Amino acid sequence: MNIIVSVDKKWGIGNKGKLLVSIPKDMKLFREETVGKVIIMGHNTLLSLPGSQPLAGRENIVLSKDKNLKIKGATVVNSVESCLEYLKENNINNENVFVIGGESVYRNFLPYCNVAHVTYIDYEYAADRHFLNLDADKEWSLLLETEEETYFDIPYTFRMYKRV
Repeated sequence: MNIIVSVDKKWGIGNKGKLLVSIPKDMKLFREETVGKVIIMGHNTLLSLPGSQPLAGRENIVLSKDKNLKIKGATVVNSVESCLEYLKENNINNENVFVIGGESVYRNFLPYCNVAHVTYIDYEYAADRHFLNLDADKEWSLLLETEEETYFDIPYTFRMYKRV
């Protein structure tokens, strides 16, 4: 499985239910990487999307503790285990699966992921949600990093990490 995430220099990912910053090229990359694939997200992440609706052109899986939750255009699962079971039962190749957040979903699925697509923003924002610092984790290795780009005055790079 893959993770796709945008982090600041302290590996912050969100604040008060919103992304820290919206960089058009990052959004474009997210779309290119995930269209036609399976995405896994928490219910709060779904609610933060435009119109609080599943993303078009992808199979959306929403993780929620609410066993009665029904979402048009998405499959609702109640645990990591039931999600893994769903993927297996439907013969979904893990290479076509992207975990898109939020914090607890990233944390719970990280052991099942082998590739992390990270937009690294070289700026520190106020953040109340964080992602694991892959640079400090011996289980992950930086495979590639693009040249630094800027959006207004915000420097960022696209990175790919691989589980060692």
